[in-house]
Amino acid sequence: MTLSYKARRRLSLVILLIGLPVYIMVCVKLTNLLPRPNMILEFIIYVVLGIIWIFPFKKIFLGVGQSDPNIETKDDK
Repeated sequence: MTLSYKARRRLSLVILLIGLPVYIMVCVKLTNLLPRPNMILEFIIYVVLGIIWIFPFKKIFLGVGQSDPNIETKDDK
């Protein structure tokens, strides 16, 4: 199932405005349950968690910042 360009744009906006803040809150809550590690280790944990969230949504964000490929421009005619 492939999503249209508009659907991917809308879904990416929802992910960034709602999903990412929720993910950040969950990560902070979970890391607060553990005893506080060394500052460098804590930094590494947050960097890894900050990178991991994008992998499931990689296909959704691909090409969203570019113009809609389905719209014909003057050059295409």
